[in-house]
Amino acid sequence: MRSLFRRKAFFTQPQTDKIVAAIKEAEKQTSGEVRLFVESRCRFVDPMDRAAEIFWSLKMDKTDQRNAVLVYIAIKDKQLAVMGDEGIHRKVGEEFWKQTVAKMLSHFKTESYVEGLVHAVNDIGEALQSHFPYDKNTDKNELPDDIVFGK
Repeated sequence: MRSLFRRKAFFTQPQTDKIVAAIKEAEKQTSGEVRLFVESRCRFVDPMDRAAEIFWSLKMDKTDQRNAVLVYIAIKDKQLAVMGDEGIHRKVGEEFWKQTVAKMLSHFKTESYVEGLVHAVNDIGEALQSHFPYDKNTDKNELPDDIVFGK
């Protein structure tokens, strides 16, 4: 998916590097996958609806163990959602996603966006590691680790 915005419109290069490094680190200990999608505005009233649309369009439901997680943010609309595929969702439940969003919001209220994202990715990585540990014989990086920038 090609970005219509340059990365620096949302994050500086060092900030982008820090977030991507957190994603890579989280995925080192698990077969799970984490993706971050950032755009300016949410096309739907409920950001979960937009997150679901993006989840399917990025083919995140195609991981072997159905353990991909999408972190979705609409910067200007100040909306966000976290969506996990059925494999990880069955393990952690709805409350985990709500807590992850709440923690992100607490960071975002102080405009600590990068820190909020890094902490969320770390928490998601720990949950994935707990339920889908890394196996050096079978693990492969099924999805790109880069941030996806939307409209």
